[in-house]
Amino acid sequence: MWPARRVVGETFLSLALALSGAGAELLDDESAGVAVGIGLLAGLLSLLRRGLPATVLLAAAAGSAPFSGFAPLLLVVAWSAGRRIDGLGRACGVFALAYGLALGLTAAWESHASLPLLAIAGMFILVAIVVPGLAGRYWSQRRALTDTLHEYNAQLLRERAMIVGQARMLERQRIAQDMHDSLGHQLALIAVHTGALEVDRELTGQQREAVGVLREASVAAMHELRDVVGVLRDGADANSPAGAPQGGDDPGAPSRGVAGIDDLAETSRKAGTAVEIRRSGEVRPLATTADHAAYRVVQEGLTNAHKHAPGASISIGLRYEPDSLVVEVANGPVAEPMPSGVASGGQGLTGLAERARLVGGMVHAGPTADGGFRLAGVLPYTSPGDARKTFVAPQDDFRAQSPAGPGGEAGPVIEWNGLPKELARAVNRTKRGNGIAIGCGVAALIGVVLVIAVVVGVVLLVREADKTMIEPAQYEAVKIGQSERSVRDALPHGDSFMNTGPGAGAPPEPDGSTCLTLLSSEIGSSLDADPVFRFCFKDGKLIEKKSFEAT
Repeated sequence: MWPARRVVGETFLSLALALSGAGAELLDDESAGVAVGIGLLAGLLSLLRRGLPATVLLAAAAGSAPFSGFAPLLLVVAWSAGRRIDGLGRACGVFALAYGLALGLTAAWESHASLPLLAIAGMFILVAIVVPGLAGRYWSQRRALTDTLHEYNAQLLRERAMIVGQARMLERQRIAQDMHDSLGHQLALIAVHTGALEVDRELTGQQREAVGVLREASVAAMHELRDVVGVLRDGADANSPAGAPQGGDDPGAPSRGVAGIDDLAETSRKAGTAVEIRRSGEVRPLATTADHAAYRVVQEGLTNAHKHAPGASISIGLRYEPDSLVVEVANGPVAEPMPSGVASGGQGLTGLAERARLVGGMVHAGPTADGGFRLAGVLPYTSPGDARKTFVAPQDDFRAQSPAGPGGEAGPVIEWNGLPKELARAVNRTKRGNGIAIGCGVAALIGVVLVIAVVVGVVLLVREADKTMIEPAQYEAVKIGQSERSVRDALPHGDSFMNTGPGAGAPPEPDGSTCLTLLSSEIGSSLDADPVFRFCFKDGKLIEKKSFEAT
């Protein structure tokens, strides 16, 4: 079924061809009935040209000889046939048959026409049939090749995305296994030993409290390690619904979202650090990934404060803005300078910034006016898929690796050297077919131009010869004593580039006379001699006429 736009377009085209065909027949003084019939037939053939391209082309070519109303239709159906006739050989055969049919019927219909007129008509028929057909065929092959390349490009991108995804999954599984085997074992040993040390009777109350903090920290670290391993293995963190527990199946596991920030603060207080939490605004739920990112911002801020500013007071701020949650962790100035041997991985803030970017937020870190340090994160309430309400658009890592296209922008990846054999053969066949078709078209056009040039040259020569050449009978009809005016009116004026004068061997002209020299239509006695007629006038009368051969 045709779409509505094509139905409207085909209707208007059929009406235009029908009206043009009827109008052309009326201009040729045909009757109204014939004009209406030709118009209706042209409109009907236009509707059939998609399903029967070869048949409609032959019918239009045959009808264009006796009826000029089929001329506009012939251009349209030639274009359509060039697009829709399969196979180069079949297309060449159909177009050759159409041209022969149109030229033969034109010669039979215009039997009284001279050979030059038939040659010119043949050139026009050739241009009317071949040029639209070549243009339609080139457009069709180019579109088919472009569609094939687009399909192959889409398949290539899908395959590369699958390869990248599989490689990422394997690497994540390897990292998860290494973390589980190494860190899990070490954290389990720390938890066991601190648990045993906590019940040692020789410890004081303050020491036992410090050991309890270590044990809780090790247990929390084990839970976090299990969460990270789960995320690396199957992405459970990204797929879990908002508000779902982040600690796995253990109901006693700490929360890894905004709800777990109080536990982080309490753990720091047990370590002897003053921690204050300030909340403002109406509490709103966050997406799971953003909720986890807020927890990590506070965790990283507390870790950095304990590491680089021990003993300094820490303030945690949670501001619920209309479009985002602002999380701040700020510590006061350091009381004593820290020794240079404090270990720092240097990747915490970088990883935190990337985590925030992936959820459409941002992170800022820097010193405060009083000499302390501040870490802040802006996290949107919406998911990163809603680009209108996020602050930083998440990028597609795979697309970012695509090489720049012709315009300098990253575009789809097309490796021409890696085309599959089927597509390479299709491209080569299309190139050869286009080359043959274009070569034939160029040769035909050159032939048309040459033939038209020869015909025009012959016509010009005939016209120039009429200006300077007369028959012997015309020469005999002129009598001496006639008035100069009557003689000149009866003869050509002789103003032509072909009339070079009497030439060598001409007899002398009478004194005081004015002569008109014309060529004879007869052939001279030799290749170097031309028969010439000369008429000399004096006092308004013809006083002499001579016939001679001149070189």
